[in-house]
Amino acid sequence: MTKLVTAKAEVTDEPPNRSARKREAILDAATEVFLRDGYLGTSMDEIAALSEVSKQTVYKHFVSKEALFVEIVGTMTTRAGDAVHTEVELEDGGDLRAYLEDYAYRQLVAVVTPRVMQLRRLVIGEVVRFPELGRVLYERGPLRALTALAATFERLNARRLLKVDDPMTAASQFNWLVMSQPLNQAMLLGDAAIPTPAWMRRHAVEGVGVFLAAYGRT
Repeated sequence: MTKLVTAKAEVTDEPPNRSARKREAILDAATEVFLRDGYLGTSMDEIAALSEVSKQTVYKHFVSKEALFVEIVGTMTTRAGDAVHTEVELEDGGDLRAYLEDYAYRQLVAVVTPRVMQLRRLVIGEVVRFPELGRVLYERGPLRALTALAATFERLNARRLLKVDDPMTAASQFNWLVMSQPLNQAMLLGDAAIPTPAWMRRHAVEGVGVFLAAYGRT
């Protein structure tokens, strides 16, 4: 088991905008290389070449290969979550079923993608040596999703739109109804097994139907 070095890199003397552009270029290049070649097959020299910066510049932004890998895991996971958790609240008199169906569909579209599946497989393969990776993926991915959804269910319960005694349990059950089959299918069978958007839409509708049968008030 290896402990990841995640300390912040040294502060650069570059203008903020230029430094930020270089950092983004490094992250973009590193993401491609890590997903393609895995952790062990990735070299900082190749990342520097692809991002068109010096190797010294890479290390100014990220103190180690491990720290860069952790940042990529966190960034990709956060971005996938942002696509789901930025929706507005259900308006008064709004359609609860449609609201939950849309949430479920957006969650499927954001998570069950080739790049996110590649990332999850890569993290699973490295988590024994780098437990920090699993923690980052879990906290910024599944845990963030469950916490946000539980808060939504708590508010909907207060508005008497749902009957939820334990919001986190309800969120977990909703998540499994929606995500378990397509996620496991894509993880284990590859990109060809990723469902079509039409299938995801039907699956979201069916999952929400089961959820509302248990937690709906009408």
